[in-house]
Amino acid sequence: MRAVVIYESMYGNTHVIADAIGRGLATGNEVTVIPVAEATPDLFDEADLVVAGGPTHVHGMSGARSRQAAMEAAHKDGSKLTLEPHAQGPGLRDWFGAVGQIRGCGAAFDTRVDGPAVLTGRASKAIAKLLDRHGLTGIAPAQSFLVTKDNQLRPGEEDRAEQWGRELAAKLPAAAAFL
Repeated sequence: MRAVVIYESMYGNTHVIADAIGRGLATGNEVTVIPVAEATPDLFDEADLVVAGGPTHVHGMSGARSRQAAMEAAHKDGSKLTLEPHAQGPGLRDWFGAVGQIRGCGAAFDTRVDGPAVLTGRASKAIAKLLDRHGLTGIAPAQSFLVTKDNQLRPGEEDRAEQWGRELAAKLPAAAAFL
């Protein structure tokens, strides 16, 4: 089976989670983990599973303004934030606006500040809806991976993401049989 993990990441946390999900999916599967800025439509032609994720900004998916604010925060004097190489490129919202229909299975994730989802929001809910609108069949509930207020992944989140990738891999053959 072939899986593609597409991610948007500003400061690196979502990138780390995407890589961990990819490691979890890797046993017995061909896996591509790729930033949204490099995601070309041909990557998805033969994919059995598309996993998409991004950071939660302003209670949902990032947009041009929230990504610009994240870049400005990283450039402030005294900031310890480091931008990802593709942070200034397109986000998932842009990608969804340009991609057509995709056949296969889908799963969504996000990174968000540790706290009740009602207060922090969850980008993964919107990502899951967009995956569905583009023709992908969800095989797992959307997942959130948590970061601290200091913008560091909480301990254990990378391991949890790798485990989630293994769980997705285990569901994939049965889900793909129904497509």
